[in-house]
Amino acid sequence: MSSLQRKIGGPALVQHLTSHDQLIDESILAKHGRSARTLSKEGPLRLTVIALAPNGFLPTHSAEGPVTIQVLEGGVTFTALDQEYPLATGDLLILAAGVQHSARSVEGVRFLLTVVHLPAAPAEHVEP
Repeated sequence: MSSLQRKIGGPALVQHLTSHDQLIDESILAKHGRSARTLSKEGPLRLTVIALAPNGFLPTHSAEGPVTIQVLEGGVTFTALDQEYPLATGDLLILAAGVQHSARSVEGVRFLLTVVHLPAAPAEHVEP
């Protein structure tokens, strides 16, 4: 796979993503049921294309910052806060910081995950 410019080298970065740029390692997808490719990593922002194979899943997890999931192709069901969110191509799901969620796909899916990593809160100073 070709290398991508993952950091913004100025005030803006435009990437014209070819289908090759969005490729997922099919051998990893077949072996593990999921695979990912980071498109951009700049400060607190991460953009990653994630693929789940048919009957693939992501176990329950959370992120410290807010996340968005935009389905590029296929279908997936995210579960968050005891509610299911079935998503199809073009759908967008936004989750607040810290929301635990999981995902499963019957047919297989590719989606764009955007995560904002919030800076760690400074430790509170406690007077003795």
